[in-house]
Amino acid sequence: MPPESLDRLTIDKSRQALPAKMSGRLKLYIAAAVILAGVAVVYFVRSRVVTIETASVNQIYPTQSFTLLNASGYVVAQRKAAVASKTTGRLEWLGVEEGSLVKTGQVIARLENRDLQALVRQSKEGVQVARGSREQVMAELVDAELSFKRQKELLRLGIVSRSEYDAAEARFKRAAASVSAAEAGIRSSVASLDGASINLDYSLIRAPFDGVVLTKNADVGDIITPLGAAANAKAAVVTIADLASLQVEADVSESNLSLVRKGQPCEITLDALPALRFRGAIHIIVPTADRSKASVMVKVRFIDTDSRILPEMSAKVAFLEHEAAKEDRQPRIAVNPAAIVKSGGRDGVFLVKGDRVVFVPVSIGVKIGEMVEVSGVKSGDRVALKPLDRLKDGDRIELPEKK
Repeated sequence: MPPESLDRLTIDKSRQALPAKMSGRLKLYIAAAVILAGVAVVYFVRSRVVTIETASVNQIYPTQSFTLLNASGYVVAQRKAAVASKTTGRLEWLGVEEGSLVKTGQVIARLENRDLQALVRQSKEGVQVARGSREQVMAELVDAELSFKRQKELLRLGIVSRSEYDAAEARFKRAAASVSAAEAGIRSSVASLDGASINLDYSLIRAPFDGVVLTKNADVGDIITPLGAAANAKAAVVTIADLASLQVEADVSESNLSLVRKGQPCEITLDALPALRFRGAIHIIVPTADRSKASVMVKVRFIDTDSRILPEMSAKVAFLEHEAAKEDRQPRIAVNPAAIVKSGGRDGVFLVKGDRVVFVPVSIGVKIGEMVEVSGVKSGDRVALKPLDRLKDGDRIELPEKK
């Protein structure tokens, strides 16, 4: 081999390895880069935002699974009266207000009646005068009868003349007639007293049945008249209703009339008491249709009563296929079954909390209609519905409406 070839095989001392100090710094840079890359990956994974659809956790009743028909209506008192006076007068006293409970025959208001009271007193005195007059003519009758009997006996003996006998007889008959007239006078006076008492009673406004006062239509000082035709006059003093007669009047479409029948079990919900369900039954299907709405009115009576149920409240009626058992009337917490996922061998849902989702284990119960009973969440919670396969516990989420 030529010498110049051997020269090429020698090591160039000028190209030695980097100093040890430079090698250690490079390793440090590489480690820092790896750590930063890991942090970036974690940050990217944790900061990713998943757009989801949600479903609500609802409180439902098992009766919804065998409800044939739903209808809306209002609570109406079937026994209701606008209480007024039979005579015209100024209202002097009013003893009730809205919400007052009244009993049959209870005096709830009074018109000015001093003139009627005076007339009653006058009629009572007239009765006493008539009775006194009858006592007088009765005494006269007794005396006339004794005199007539004596004259009759004396005439038989020939002691008195026929004219004296006739005078005694005439006196006896006049006395008897006077007694009849006095008794008629008493009856007339009593009738006058009855009339005055009735007129006085008309000035007292009474409750026609047991109920509660709904509205107060007049105040003390108002003129009350039966017809209310006079200017500024009031016809009704108060309006009362029998709360025991409350029923829900709901309109049912003619096309759905075949789904309801008299006595059919129902479930009543009031907008004012949304957490309660009241048992009911169809009392009557009104035998006429409303052509403008193509519907028929159905009256539903309450089986369960509550003092908070008031006339004119909005109501919804569910017409049931069969009577609800006790357990069917208890509310259940339910969710769309599509929201339930398995994680770590457990059933659960992704609960929306702010802008993240949290996996919450749940216990699954029975299926109720299109929902499934669950425990571990509460009514009103929102849970993720889709895409569940892209979600993990703690993921950030975004709702479509917030995009």
